[in-house]
Amino acid sequence: MTERTMRELMEAGEPYIADDPELTELHLCAMAIMEAYNRSPAHDPDARHRLLTELLGGIGEDTALRPPLYVDYGRNITVGARSFANFGLVALDVAPIRIGDDVQIGPNVQLLTPTHPVEPQPRREKWEAAEPIVIEDNVWLGGGAIVLPGVTIGANTVVGAGAVVPRDLPPNVVAVGNPARIVRHLG
Repeated sequence: MTERTMRELMEAGEPYIADDPELTELHLCAMAIMEAYNRSPAHDPDARHRLLTELLGGIGEDTALRPPLYVDYGRNITVGARSFANFGLVALDVAPIRIGDDVQIGPNVQLLTPTHPVEPQPRREKWEAAEPIVIEDNVWLGGGAIVLPGVTIGANTVVGAGAVVPRDLPPNVVAVGNPARIVRHLG
């Protein structure tokens, strides 16, 4: 049996050392593309789309992500068709982040897949892990919402501005607050 690399451990959702040289190189490559995207002129949507295509794992037709955009690797993010993210999306994609079709994301939303040990020694040694995030079709994430590791938000759900989502939300609900709680079911 061969020893797995930190990249393989990370991609399998297992604990890994965050400052591994291979992971650092992948991160730095993503940073260069992300910085170019964030500096790209609004009057050149084709150039912006090319940069997003290079940065992300997949992007659907007629999708717009307004800069600035912040990612760890980019390659672990897929965004469906006709989706929109306003200024300041933070998508820490240590684990996969899947954003469906027709999703609306307000300004300064955070999608956070990394987890860290509670115990001080492994944290000091730079161990971390991650859990995927899934945002299903036609979800609206209000400005400043925070989605935590391992969360799936069901289709047609609305998450209020500033909400913190620590666990899955079903389809067709409105959720608000910290922690997010369901306040309405949608017909």
